Amino acid sequence: MAVAVVSIPVRDQVAGRTFYTEVIGLAVLRDEAMGPDMRWIQLQPKDGGATIALVTWFQGMPPGGVQGLMLGVDNADAEYARLSALGITVSPVDEQPWGRFTMLNDPDGNGLILAQLTAPEEFRTR
Repeated sequence: MAVAVVSIPVRDQVAGRTFYTEVIGLAVLRDEAMGPDMRWIQLQPKDGGATIALVTWFQGMPPGGVQGLMLGVDNADAEYARLSALGITVSPVDEQPWGRFTMLNDPDGNGLILAQLTAPEEFRTR
């Protein structure tokens, strides 16, 4: 069973779409009306994988309620430099046994981690 869609609660779906596509670099998979006041906005990394949906309809998921969503990147230092140049507040790049990462918040306060993951030790020795 694969992760298909992760819901990200936002106040304004259009503003969220702009941030996640123009700043983070995700691609629009679907953007369709769901009644008069909602849209199904589903985004995906350009090379595939699990998707996110920008949601406004879950009472138990207020905007900013997601923390720790980890997105894989090729180079954490390059992402830090790119986002800093755009005026985005990002944490200094940190290094842990599982990889290098920087953290930021989307406009609604959802916490994102951009991580350059390393392979587990048993895979590096093969």
